Amino acid sequence: MEYVIRFAQTHETFRRAEIEALATLAGVDLEFVWYDKYSPFCVVKFPNEESARKVISRSVLTQEGYELWGSGTSYAELHANVKLRTEPRWKDYKDVSFSISVDSFGARRAQEEKKDLIESFSYLDFQGLILMKNPEEKFAILEDYVGEEETSDMKKAGNPKDQPDHQTPGKKPKILKRIYFTRWLCHSSREIATQYNLKKRNYIATTSMDAELSLVTANMALAAPGKIFFDPFVGTGSFLVAAAYFGAMTLGADIDGRSFKGKEPVTNDNPIGVLSNFIQYGTESKFLDAFTSDLTNTPIRDVPFLDGIICDPPYGIREGLKVLGSRDGSVKKPVYYNGKPAHTQPGWIPTKKPYGFVSLQHDILCFAARTLVEGGRIAMWMPTADDQEIELMIPTHPSLEIVNVSVQQFRGWARRLLTYRKLPGGEVSSDTRIHRATDDPNGVTADDLNEFRRKYFQPNKQKPNKQCNTRH
Repeated sequence: MEYVIRFAQTHETFRRAEIEALATLAGVDLEFVWYDKYSPFCVVKFPNEESARKVISRSVLTQEGYELWGSGTSYAELHANVKLRTEPRWKDYKDVSFSISVDSFGARRAQEEKKDLIESFSYLDFQGLILMKNPEEKFAILEDYVGEEETSDMKKAGNPKDQPDHQTPGKKPKILKRIYFTRWLCHSSREIATQYNLKKRNYIATTSMDAELSLVTANMALAAPGKIFFDPFVGTGSFLVAAAYFGAMTLGADIDGRSFKGKEPVTNDNPIGVLSNFIQYGTESKFLDAFTSDLTNTPIRDVPFLDGIICDPPYGIREGLKVLGSRDGSVKKPVYYNGKPAHTQPGWIPTKKPYGFVSLQHDILCFAARTLVEGGRIAMWMPTADDQEIELMIPTHPSLEIVNVSVQQFRGWARRLLTYRKLPGGEVSSDTRIHRATDDPNGVTADDLNEFRRKYFQPNKQKPNKQCNTRH
């Protein structure tokens, strides 16, 4: 059966990938019949209505889902298609209360126009009450318009009567590209992004990932009840909070324990830090713990037990990347303060050494290959200097298959959400299209070890806008 998904007009390169991930999570076969990143509407095939609801209702980048009753490039074509596809079903809706609405994307319809369009479907012969609030069934006319340079082109697109009579002065005329007549199916989970908005959250920092993309990242990694999710760069816990909303048990780590602990002591009467965010949303039972560590010095056992890893690694912009250890690789002797080892006392800050950006990428994937269960996913954010180098900077691992690469473009740079799947034992990734970069083996400074940092600070390079929340 065919269904129409109405997307939100945001993060266009993420929308289809999220739906595909949710279909995988639900164990549902999915086929995209028609998709255009510039349109809010797409047509997909699901096995049945239940599977369509299961996928669409979980999506964050979707607004609503509909059952497709007919489509066309003109109203004459639409009516003919509706009759062809659904006439035997009309009797099933004859006596139920209903409503019909008009949703025009890219243009506006006057109320009188909407009324005429709705009445043109009178042949459906629905006899039930017309209720605009809480009807038993809701139908919608979905119009998809596109701007055109020449008014003459409008006449080539179909019946001129299909076009809105009014056009805004000074604006290009609109062409009615396609029309759908649909039966409403379900809402999405998009309102959760508002509920989890950072402005309403108890504990955040300048690098906290926004709620919408945190939830999308959790969806891409297939967060669900009964799964264990880990963020090795937990910070203020944005990704773990999102995964917990979808029912996953969560665990985090950070090289700077102050990031997840907060500045004040945590008590039952004064819960702060990452824990306070879970308490705020009533998901504290989904928070296992957070600990101070980095990927090169982690207490996590090298056994496959994680179902998902979601993270936004530091980019090394505000300060160079570092890991625990000494620059010369030597083991330092314990330092004592008041007769006690300094590293056991509050406020102790461990020694750190410079770390390469490519090494960071490599270590994350190696860690994922060791600790993810078969079919488990890692979804991580990585920057690139500009959109010309997106393909050249994608790291790979023989045990991990690249599922999707989605791009969020800023001014002068971009960041990508890279999603990988752990392959079954014995299988090896066949992806050889990616250039394998290496760190400067003689590098000792932050710039030596971080190509992205060097390009970021190139003279005359336009810096990211204020909305990007660059990690440090």
